[in-house]
This record gives sequence, C-alpha cells and structure tokens, in this order.
Amino acid sequence: MPVSARGLSASGVHGSVHSPCALLQSRCSRPRRQHRRALRVRAAKTADGPSVAIVGVTGAVGQEFLRVIKERDFPYSSLKMLASGRSAGKKFHYEGEEHTIEETSENSFQGVDIALFSAGGSISKKLGPVASDAGCTVVDNSSAFRMTEGVPLVIPEVNPDAMKGMRYGQGGIIANPNCSTIIALMAVTPLHRAAKVKRMVISTYQAASGAGQAAMDELELQTKEVLEGKEVTKNIFPFQYAFNLFSHNSPMTENGYNEEEMKMVKETKKIWCNKDVNITATCIRVPIMRAHAESINLEFERDVSEEEAVEILSKAKGVSMINDRSNNRFPTPLDASHQDDVFVGRVRRDISRDDSHGLDLFVCGDQIKKGAALNAVQIAELLL
Repeated sequence: MPVSARGLSASGVHGSVHSPCALLQSRCSRPRRQHRRALRVRAAKTADGPSVAIVGVTGAVGQEFLRVIKERDFPYSSLKMLASGRSAGKKFHYEGEEHTIEETSENSFQGVDIALFSAGGSISKKLGPVASDAGCTVVDNSSAFRMTEGVPLVIPEVNPDAMKGMRYGQGGIIANPNCSTIIALMAVTPLHRAAKVKRMVISTYQAASGAGQAAMDELELQTKEVLEGKEVTKNIFPFQYAFNLFSHNSPMTENGYNEEEMKMVKETKKIWCNKDVNITATCIRVPIMRAHAESINLEFERDVSEEEAVEILSKAKGVSMINDRSNNRFPTPLDASHQDDVFVGRVRRDISRDDSHGLDLFVCGDQIKKGAALNAVQIAELLL
C-alpha cells in the first residue's frame, strides 16, 4: 500500500501489491525480455494528449525537456511553462506558439496531468505533493524523493516495473535518478542481468552541466579569462574550474564520501532492489561542458569474458559501443554530447584478479539528456 511520509501525502507516493524488486531480481537469472510497452511514442500536440507542465523551464534541464519532447513527438494537449517569479511574464515561442512563463505556485497544477520538475529539491519537496494531490503525476529530477519509501526510482530501460500501474492524471510521484547513476546503470545493468554484479567501483569525471547552466557559463567565461591572462571569475565554485579538476562540489558526509558518491551507492541498491551489492564511488568535477565520463570496475558472481560482455552490451537498448582497440578509439564526452545513448568502451578483463570474474569499462553519457531530461520524458511515456 502507499506509504505516507512527512510532507508527502499518501497520494504522492506509489505502492501496490506487486513487487517490482522481485520482478527485477528474477531477470538476473534469465535472458532479457523486451518491455511490454515501447519507450518511444509518436503523436506531438494532440487534443486528446495529457496536459503537461514544465517546472523550472528556464534552466538547462527545463530547456532540454522541451527539446526532448519535440524530438520524441511526445503527445500533449497543452504545455504550461513554470519558473520562478524572476522569469514570470517572459514570453518565448515553442513549436510555433507563443508561451508566457508563469510563476510556480500551489495553484499551478489544477488541470495538469503530468509535471516534469527540475527546479531544485526545495521546490520539489514543497510543490511535488501539492501537484500530486491535485491529480497531477509528477516526474521529479531532484533528489527530494529518490530514497523515499514508496516512490519509484526509475530508469525505463532498467526497472520500468517499479512504476507499474501508474498512469498520468492519477497523482503520484516518480523520481528520476541521479545523472551519474543513470549513466552507470545503463551500461552495467545488462551485464548484471546476465551474471549478477557483486561489487562495483566507480570513478566519475563530471561535466559542468551537472551543476546547471550557471556553471556551464562560468566554465566558458573562465576559459576565456585564463587564455587572456585575466583573474578568473569564481561565482559557482570556490576553485578555478577552467584547466583544472576537483572533488565533486556536493557536501561531504561523515564517512568521508560526498553526497554525490553516496547517491550512486544508495540509488543503485534501490533501483536493483539489491541491498547486498557492494559499491564505492569517487566523483570528480572536470572542465567538460555537458557529458559525464565514468570508469567502472565490476566483480561478478561468475566468469564473464570480454567477448560475452561486448555481445551483451552491443544488444542493450540505449547503449552504443565504441570499442576499437586497434585504433585506440573509445568513448569521449564529445561523442555522447546531445546523444540519447550511453556510450561504452574499454571493455577488458580485470588483470588484478586470478579469475575471470572482473571487468573494466569506460562509459560516457550526456548528463542533461539521458542523465536528466530524456530519462524523465521516457518515464512520462510509460504513463500514457
């Protein structure tokens, strides 16, 4: 049954008698099947489509929501553009129509079927449950509800059954995982289904886009300032970002890991419904504009050859391989930028082990797209 949480009404979480974790775990022991419903739909603006609101429409992810909706011809009858009071009243054109940005408030969600939230955790915590109580189904890109019991944390290619039975216009909140988690699990889950991962060691190289449009703008500005011999502007990070890298800027926790690293640990366990998988992560901010890279070491329950891994990944939905050893050609953030797929390469046996239970991968994915906006719109497609 749905679970109530402080600040989140019972209608704001999702629960039912089925067990999505049992369904996911059963897949690890049998060949992967196609999802019952396609992740891609074709319709665009249509009178009988859901009414959609974009919360945080002026931000980097909010703008990407609009691009993805257009690219995928997501069906909608109306679009409501919501942002902070600073942007209220501004007008812009989208798909041949003029839209006026409205200030997000508790009254914004009457008559709205689906709301895509990317306005920060505080806004999501305050208004997500309000929207849900109004009958709007919320897809939230913040960390506000990811670990809330009863709220599905969904990557459509990985665990669509976690939101089974949910439909637009019936309320409820679905959480979009952290961008680094999405990119990692798109690559690792197909292997996990085949051989079950026991331990995962991840190092991330995270782009400016993960910190928002302001960080992207500052990286561009600092690059110009450094090349011109000027003192760099440091409004977003306390360090020079251009021509530098540093530990991820999220707050540190008592165990010495930062919050970004712990998100990857906790979210993976929830998405896989596996509390026993061992995960450690080191997250680094690098001066790349919008696509994250990740080095991933995996330990499996059984032998997994390089050839088997490449075959599995080559068939995985949402994954593209760049694994050309002869030409030393592997994924780069530029390959992944503005692309739907997560790119995988450097597939090789872990030679530090005496057995064949270990593999190393290198993965790149667009943080704004599959790491945020695309994943959220795919979730919305499953609500149709």
